[in-house]
Amino acid sequence: MASRMPSRPRASDTFRSLLRLIPWKLLLLLILFGAIVTPVFNYSLHLGDRIMPALSSFFYALGVPTTPVPTPYPAFARALPQPGSLLYTVQEGDNCDEILTVQMHMMDASQIFSDAKPETVRALSSAIGKDCHRLQPGMVIRLSPQYPLMALGGIILKARPATPPQALPTPLIPVPTPPNQGIDCSQGCTMQVRIAPGVEVNVDATTNVPVQNGSWIWAFATYPLAHVAGMSNYPYANPQTALNGATLHACQIQIDDTYDDHSPSCDEFQPNTIDDDGGAWLLGVVGSSSLDHWKLPLHLPQGTRVLLWLSLDAHGNLTFHKGNEVYRYDEQQQLYVRV
Repeated sequence: MASRMPSRPRASDTFRSLLRLIPWKLLLLLILFGAIVTPVFNYSLHLGDRIMPALSSFFYALGVPTTPVPTPYPAFARALPQPGSLLYTVQEGDNCDEILTVQMHMMDASQIFSDAKPETVRALSSAIGKDCHRLQPGMVIRLSPQYPLMALGGIILKARPATPPQALPTPLIPVPTPPNQGIDCSQGCTMQVRIAPGVEVNVDATTNVPVQNGSWIWAFATYPLAHVAGMSNYPYANPQTALNGATLHACQIQIDDTYDDHSPSCDEFQPNTIDDDGGAWLLGVVGSSSLDHWKLPLHLPQGTRVLLWLSLDAHGNLTFHKGNEVYRYDEQQQLYVRV
């Protein structure tokens, strides 16, 4: 019997057989999956091309030491703090000690200007413009702020530690030198500070904040006092004394953006009567490099020279309270007048 060869199935029949084996729901799911996944994959691929370099840069930046951005310098004020006097009309029953105590918060007036030391009373009479032993109602006298401070703001040109660093023995094991963290002024520094174009002062400051040459210092500082023979504690400044080249002592110090809570309080400098008086007089100028930094509610034109009373708080800091006396300097009269 002749043998029969089985017929070879056609390709179309094979494809139809496969389609019958695959459920139509699964086939539909595969089509939808392909329609959704392909665009998402392409989008993710392009997104990854942008994200990965950004992530790489981010983590690289974390491992690189950051360079501090210097604080922009404020503009210097158009004027410098000005010592001066204000006028007072003598009332019935007034005497010099009482006037200074009530009008100027000078609680130690009778000790500083004492009849036991006639030269001190003569110095006071010269300062107020009248003989203290012959005051009469209606007389007009000049009153000056005792041991005034000034609002200091300026560029530190150079800082020199008061105590030179001690030489350390060479270690047996090499130790890497740390990066420059600034000048250590925790034991005191003398700073050359520019407070206005062409005006530089020497500032004695003690601060735990590292100091960089070129930093900006904010502080209150002692204003230079006049020298009077026979009085080591003469309390008044000489209005004619130039600040350029003067030596000041700083307190309540801030270096750039860092305020030093442990810097010396202003009542540590002698002579002064801050503790007994419960505060101090402050000379300053309205402007970004002076009084504006302390956010005092003065509302006066820029460049106005000001004398104001600061109160001593329980922590030894000098602060301005509502109702404290504020005077502005009148250039024509060359006197301070009440605001």
